[in-house]
Amino acid sequence: MTVTAFHPRPEPDEVARVTSTAAELLEVLWGRASTAPASASQLRVLLILEHHEGINLSTLAASLASTPPSTSRLCDRLQAAGFVERVVSPADRREVRLRLSSRGRAFLADLRVRRQKELQAVLSHMPAAKRVALLEGLDAFCAAAATRIRHGAADSDARTA
Repeated sequence: MTVTAFHPRPEPDEVARVTSTAAELLEVLWGRASTAPASASQLRVLLILEHHEGINLSTLAASLASTPPSTSRLCDRLQAAGFVERVVSPADRREVRLRLSSRGRAFLADLRVRRQKELQAVLSHMPAAKRVALLEGLDAFCAAAATRIRHGAADSDARTA
């Protein structure tokens, strides 16, 4: 399956379209590596907590673009499953901090192993030169995405205008 015939200097909209297609295919492949017993929303929470250990519920809710009550219910279920721990903040006893439990970390590690196996199966069918090009492109994409996330969408939009 060819996604597109590439131009020598593809425009961002063309690359965005192909990247979206690749992301959709990844979702299908990764669907084979089930996220059970966590739902997609719960998985997002686990990934956020992994990168922002000890955040409070309000910050997590903002990261999810959700409300604190909905986020609290998500965390209740993750805590019941043993994936999340709630810890009282040493600075303010009214504030609860969230962190992954060892079981939550083990779940994410296992999920990543299963997802990598799916990716390796696909990548093994690609010529080595194409894998190198993909790696270089993904490295640049990750750097640009991290910058956009760190500095916010508005700052990034100002730089590209």
